Amino acid sequence: MKIFDYMEKYDYEQLLFCQDEASGLKAIIALHDTTLGPALGGTRMWTYHSEEAAIEDALRLAKGMTYKNAAAGLNLGGGKTVIIGDPKKDKNEAMFRAFGRFIQGLNGRYITAEDVGTTVEDMDLIYEETNFVTGISQASGSSGNPSPVTAYGCYVGMKAAAKEAFGSDSLERKVVAVQGVGNVSFELCRYLHEEGASLIVTDINRDSVNRAVTAFDAKAVDPDDIYSVDADIFSPCALGAIINDQTIPQLKAKVIAGSANNQLQDPQHGDLIHEMGIVYAPDYVINAGGVINVADELYGYNRERALKRVETIYQNVAKVIEISKRDHIPTYLAADRMAEERIEQMRKSRSQFLLNDKHILANRI
Repeated sequence: MKIFDYMEKYDYEQLLFCQDEASGLKAIIALHDTTLGPALGGTRMWTYHSEEAAIEDALRLAKGMTYKNAAAGLNLGGGKTVIIGDPKKDKNEAMFRAFGRFIQGLNGRYITAEDVGTTVEDMDLIYEETNFVTGISQASGSSGNPSPVTAYGCYVGMKAAAKEAFGSDSLERKVVAVQGVGNVSFELCRYLHEEGASLIVTDINRDSVNRAVTAFDAKAVDPDDIYSVDADIFSPCALGAIINDQTIPQLKAKVIAGSANNQLQDPQHGDLIHEMGIVYAPDYVINAGGVINVADELYGYNRERALKRVETIYQNVAKVIEISKRDHIPTYLAADRMAEERIEQMRKSRSQFLLNDKHILANRI
């Protein structure tokens, strides 16, 4: 992998390698774009099979955060950290304290948060060394468990997609097939049940399925059968890459809207469901409630304000659909275009501002 060629191709700003021998810290911070503001993105800890794989993951995830934050309307850019190591046995206090000092050294260009392999307790250790961290414990002013807020964002985004598909955003009497009944999707099911939707659920964890069946009078099906059920809406809330050559022919739903990341196995699958007339709410647009919620911590967390901001996911999904129809492109491309247009608008505004500054300075001289 030629790092600078890759960074130039996708316009990355900065890649930092952080190591602390005493604690065993080996971390990679990738900053993709800070046009809209400081880069916000979580810290992932994983047992990568190679350093190159860790670098690629950091870069890929950082770019994804640029688009997610821009599409959510946040004044934040995209960044990500990966720590190389086993989160079950390699963690220690000194590691995260050392990492916090590296973040502090960036002087606010990067703000981190919890991600795969890291916890609230880890964020609290980082907080000992820097203020540029979110998702800390509630005792320190955090927003707490993000699952209900992420679920609320998915719920309002689903309503926007339903309006396009059915002419109304009401989910009453709609049949929703929910794949995965984890923390986020269980709360999503609660919102759907309260509005009067009928639920079909599945999960590899039988206890999770039984919990949803009892709480929401849901119908349970085997994991392999969730794609082909008679449903108005398919809500993927578990694995990625589940919209693929095998599953698409089985789908009967008119809407795909769920909290899972990277739902399309390949871009061509987004093209295919678009051609089939299925309304797809792009994952990083509809599942942005969590990042919107933690971003509110930067202003002194206010839950009512955060939830109001999360409600804009409805407008964001609607705008993606509008761009899709305007430009005759699938919604997954329309989401990228919406994010890119916002970034470019700010980039032009900043360039004009700097140009005006130079003219003023030249006149003074």
